Amino acid sequence: MKFTLSWLKEHLKTDASLNDITEALTDLGLEVEGVENPLDKLENFTVGYVSNAEKHPDADKLRVCKVDTDEGELQIICGAPNAREGIYVVVAKPGVYVPGLDITIGVGKIRGIESFGMMASEREMELSDEHDGIIELDGNPAVGSKFVDYLKKNRPESVDPIIEIAITPNRPDALGVRGIARDLAARGVGELINRDTVPQIDEKFTSNLEVSIDSDTLDGCPLFVGREIKGVKNGPSPDWLQAALRAIGLRPISLLVDITNYYTYDRNRPLHVFDMDKVSGNLRIHKAEGGETITALDDKEYVLQKDMMIISDDNGVESIAGIMGGLDTGC
Repeated sequence: MKFTLSWLKEHLKTDASLNDITEALTDLGLEVEGVENPLDKLENFTVGYVSNAEKHPDADKLRVCKVDTDEGELQIICGAPNAREGIYVVVAKPGVYVPGLDITIGVGKIRGIESFGMMASEREMELSDEHDGIIELDGNPAVGSKFVDYLKKNRPESVDPIIEIAITPNRPDALGVRGIARDLAARGVGELINRDTVPQIDEKFTSNLEVSIDSDTLDGCPLFVGREIKGVKNGPSPDWLQAALRAIGLRPISLLVDITNYYTYDRNRPLHVFDMDKVSGNLRIHKAEGGETITALDDKEYVLQKDMMIISDDNGVESIAGIMGGLDTGC
């Protein structure tokens, strides 16, 4: 089970240090398997300023950039479409390891012109999947300053420590961040924050979708609850939500899917969002016969084993219950 420190603090009011929290978790039987600090892999990147950018004489898509750094002006060849004069960038000087590329930057020649470093994109820094251009920094940061200091101030969710704990079979309550925070509060590490009060929705309507649970499936799924919501506009989720999901190893997909994934781990409540326009007929929760296939949200095809719990509509399998939704009805 993975979670970030700031995610934990959404449920736990505490002044305890990271070390005190990890020691308390192990004492509680939630053994800490590791702590990852994203700052470590970004420590050597610095802020630079592109003072000049000219077209490469032998390549239309390359720019020869003069970049101000803490070591003076560096010449860097860049192929990003947004490489231009007057922007603040993230610089990897020779000798710096780039995690997203798994390479160490060196001095090189590109079409006969030397390049003394690299200007990085989000994906190359493993901050997101964005790779259409290099990072442009807002706010006129100091040239030569550490990029991690910029992140701490402007994007703290990107440098949040990630804690991984081992969960024993008798502690399913700790498969959600809320349950972990409750344990720590009981141990005296902090105070559990009341997050059970939510605004009520005034506008209501009756859904025409019917849900049935096969009698031989009730032992594994005694209750299925859902809510139909109309007038929703889907799109990318906010940066903080994407960062939280990436930190625990999940790929952001869309606002609606990301919300369900977030609360699956936040409250230990497996959730899935269906696109009602893609659902044929009603939903049925039942056991697989074995051999059925489903293309899941990760765009991979899975062959179902006998008695796996699944959710189907009139067209066939739509979800592996509690595990992953299908691509055909996904948002």
